[in-house]
Amino acid sequence: MKVESISLVPTLPGRYYVDPAIYAREQERIFGRLWTCIGLAQSLAEPGQYLTTQLAGEPLLVIRGHDGELRAFLNVCRHRGARLCTESRGCLESRVIQCPYHAWSYALDGRLIGAPNMRDVPEFSPERYGLVPVPLAVWEGMIWVNLSNDPPPVESQIVPRIIERLGDRAIFDRYGVGQLRIGATLTYDVQANWKLIVENFMECYHCAVVHPELSRLVPSFRAGYAYQEGVGATFAEGVETLTLTGKRTRPLLPGLRPEDDRTYYGMVLVPNIFVNLHPDYVLIHRLEPLDVGRTLVHCDWLFDPAIVATPDFDPSDAVELWDLVNRQDWAMCERCQLGVGSRVYAEGGVFAPIEAHIRRFNDWVLTQLGDVATDSST
Repeated sequence: MKVESISLVPTLPGRYYVDPAIYAREQERIFGRLWTCIGLAQSLAEPGQYLTTQLAGEPLLVIRGHDGELRAFLNVCRHRGARLCTESRGCLESRVIQCPYHAWSYALDGRLIGAPNMRDVPEFSPERYGLVPVPLAVWEGMIWVNLSNDPPPVESQIVPRIIERLGDRAIFDRYGVGQLRIGATLTYDVQANWKLIVENFMECYHCAVVHPELSRLVPSFRAGYAYQEGVGATFAEGVETLTLTGKRTRPLLPGLRPEDDRTYYGMVLVPNIFVNLHPDYVLIHRLEPLDVGRTLVHCDWLFDPAIVATPDFDPSDAVELWDLVNRQDWAMCERCQLGVGSRVYAEGGVFAPIEAHIRRFNDWVLTQLGDVATDSST
């Protein structure tokens, strides 16, 4: 199996994981300029259902309208700047967004429809004081937002990554990710910089030591090969999917071909999504950086809607394995966070040849920040 290089490839210097000023620049130049995934569209199925989040310092409100469309707005009343919705999720039974301070009210499409005592102010125009919209796109069931004024299509950011990873978008399309249904959800509070979590996902140099259960199921993982293969990882003899037993209780996802059976594909969709494709389910990790050393990781397990609808549907076999793997990974990421601020790591460390491809991600970050990328010989 091919590895990236036999040359010594440096990691990022330690300050990129612990410096609040660098984190602030990442928020501005990465999360404030690129399409970022903030959730799954199916979690907001009915008019009035909403979610809130913070992105690059801006409070966001995403809500389903009466017309079925999802829209994103800055979660700020145009009157005195009050936060409109404070819960992370909810449903507006009144189907109106009303500020609790002075009762300015907005339709679900953002129009200002009520402003007490403002009707007789001649120069006041409700059309000028609607909620401020934020570009939103739904791609394969994922909600992506972009704080830029005129962003390019979301596909221009995502699809090249898929082709780079798989060689052919058709492989990804066969899984029908956007048509699958959520079967389980977990959220983890990881005390580590978001980039450490991305880097960890991109390599399996650690798998034999940290993930014995996973490595038993996938021989190439045990050998240290993962993201850099360019193809799917084949399961061990007798293993049908990634569960603790290695057995599959569900049929193949609709649309898959025989060659997709007993194969796993994993990929990073920058800046904050990991996609894990299995024969019978898909797992999506979504990173939500909260601070320079803290990241929420939201995990959604997706299944064939027909399977989810059955009375005996049970996703626990898929969840149990990945919950174990996740917790093993987060423990290592947190260990790294404890060490990368040391003076011994001021200039960074080195990648083993089998994980040197991570440097491409590091250089991508440096490019977004406007810093000079180090020649990684990759």
